[in-house]
Amino acid sequence: MKNIIALVLFLLLFSCADHDTMQPYDKIQKAADINIKGYSKPDVLQMRLNGSPVSINGNTSYTNQIETKVRFVLDEDETDELAIYNNQTGAQVAKYNITYHNAEDYKNLYFFNLPGIFLKTYAVKPQVNLGKVGFEFIFPNLGEFSGASLTSVKGILKRENGMVLAEFDNIGKENFTAVKIYNFFSTSAPVYLELYKPGTSEPYMGSGLISVKIKQDIGANMIVIQEKMENGTMVVKGDIDIADYL
Repeated sequence: MKNIIALVLFLLLFSCADHDTMQPYDKIQKAADINIKGYSKPDVLQMRLNGSPVSINGNTSYTNQIETKVRFVLDEDETDELAIYNNQTGAQVAKYNITYHNAEDYKNLYFFNLPGIFLKTYAVKPQVNLGKVGFEFIFPNLGEFSGASLTSVKGILKRENGMVLAEFDNIGKENFTAVKIYNFFSTSAPVYLELYKPGTSEPYMGSGLISVKIKQDIGANMIVIQEKMENGTMVVKGDIDIADYL
């Protein structure tokens, strides 16, 4: 009887030890699927996932249209880094820290890269009928130099004589506005975009009128509004037209 009891105790102890030492540790994981649509000109870019180059159609550097899907496994307690670099200079252009908890925010990742400007959006040239002018706007560095805490501004597009051509309720940082279209009237006359706090007639900063001179081309215009410092003074410019690259 004593031998039987001793054998049972031995088997129980062995079973516990075996469970503790041999049971695999189950990590909490999920799959990440990131659809990437980007554009870069003239810079050649390279994307790296945790330092390793991402290959697109066998290439680890790319320019113009850039489209791919990146798939990897996310551990609950880790952060994966997806970064974009200038392939010639090695400079980091953008970085995205992707975790188990924020992966849904990165299901679709868009970017548009030009010299001196990086937009976290994908640009599609709008359709504008012959004899018409279409405008879209984006304001990616709103507040960078002005200190404005706004996430968007109201824009009123006017002719030199003050005639209103179009109104844009929310020109934001992340995406282009919807296109507004009017009849083309001149190959040389500029148009002006006045910028206000949303829903008001107050300039978005300061007290003086903020009026940005905009080049008008027949067809589509996709203008990047920027705060800049010139000779120690902050100015607002609209001299980059994304449509020229598409």
